[in-house]
Amino acid sequence: MLTIHADSQGRALAVDGAWIARAGFLEDLLADRPRTRVRRWPGILTAGLVNLHGDELLEEAYHPDPREADELGTEPLTGDALASLPMDDARWGASARRGVQRMLAHGTVAVACGELRNRAVRDAVHRSGLGVVGRLGRPGGTAALDPYACGLPVTFAEPREPGSAARFAVFDVPDEAALAARGAGTCVATVVGGRLVYRRR
Repeated sequence: MLTIHADSQGRALAVDGAWIARAGFLEDLLADRPRTRVRRWPGILTAGLVNLHGDELLEEAYHPDPREADELGTEPLTGDALASLPMDDARWGASARRGVQRMLAHGTVAVACGELRNRAVRDAVHRSGLGVVGRLGRPGGTAALDPYACGLPVTFAEPREPGSAARFAVFDVPDEAALAARGAGTCVATVVGGRLVYRRR
């Protein structure tokens, strides 16, 4: 079923299943198919972000369950705090799923990783539909769920074109300069594999 996602500036992507069918302005996309379902979002539609710290955030950090907040807090645990936790595959998998969801909430559509060694983490990333790009060594900077907070130049995914994978994100800002100033916490929607996997409530 064809769905058009459009931003406040009229830029739009027509999604057919897991793929981009057309890209352009909303009025042009609707000219051929005026009855197509349209999702209208505030802000700007982008190709989505690439988080450069996939290994650090998913294999080297524990994302607490909300039920653990009183004991462990809500922020990712690393270093000695992580080492003190009894971790098994089930707990790693659940942590990775929560970490992926938090990335999606920041408009991330792909992660840069080395060779993920933990099978539970690999499975969680694969099932999420996030794109995975390779990397050599560590990227530097500070691992952060918001790529704008890591201290490195922000990387966007490749522009979405007809025939490309339906992965993109919308941020409630007027332009990319405002996005850089306010950060990826302004994300209102993330689409991966043609599915709306995050929507700000």
